[in-house]
Amino acid sequence: MIIELLAAAGDAAPQTSFGFWEAMEQGGFVAWFILSVMIIMSVGSFYILFTKLFEQQKVMNQFKGVRQNFWRATTLDEGAKKLDKNSAWRQLVDDAVKARDSHHQMGDSLEAHDWLHGSLARSEASINAKLAGGLPFLATVGATAPFVGLLGTVIGIYRALINIGAAGSASIDKVAGPVGEALIMTAIGLLVAVPAVFAYNWLQSRNRRIAELMTGFTTDLLANISSDGKIRPAVMTATSTQQAGKAAAAPAGTTVKK
Repeated sequence: MIIELLAAAGDAAPQTSFGFWEAMEQGGFVAWFILSVMIIMSVGSFYILFTKLFEQQKVMNQFKGVRQNFWRATTLDEGAKKLDKNSAWRQLVDDAVKARDSHHQMGDSLEAHDWLHGSLARSEASINAKLAGGLPFLATVGATAPFVGLLGTVIGIYRALINIGAAGSASIDKVAGPVGEALIMTAIGLLVAVPAVFAYNWLQSRNRRIAELMTGFTTDLLANISSDGKIRPAVMTATSTQQAGKAAAAPAGTTVKK
């Protein structure tokens, strides 16, 4: 009988639930607002990551066609037709052709060379600026997300102190909600910031690689135009590249079979 009474009393005792949603509900409007801001930051970061990654990979894949097909053409106009109309490499070639067609108006040969170089550099800069679009947002998220989470942490600790002062004791049911909210905000801020920083650094490194490829390509275009088509880079196909690698690895005096 006594055991049954104790069990009934235990069932009747108030049950306090603790969890993510309970902590957020105790935080009120401020907690939900901060959480919404960090969700927007996270979604925006991953959107920029995947869209820029796709854009960069497309440019790199198109460069393979430039090396294998473009320089096989006899003229720049013919080579331009082999490139995609909306590709970065087609833009560089079109701008080079426009600069070539107008550079004869320069009386001095040095001025003509500077005009060609400046036109290609301007075209290259516009492509790099387009590839870098969205990266400042990643940098901003990586720098500010921890502090946005810290704001939620400060507010949660402040609410915990208010509850302690009002209750006169630091019981777990008074401080668990605000402290849990504070810890959640700190964790979410880090979860948002760390991927954004990694994405920013990775995309920046890939942009630098693309910039190097474009610089080499514009240098070849400038040399080709200045020499009236006499200077052009060697075209390396997949087969010739593999044979060159075998020849470099083979000992001196040996013959590499094709």
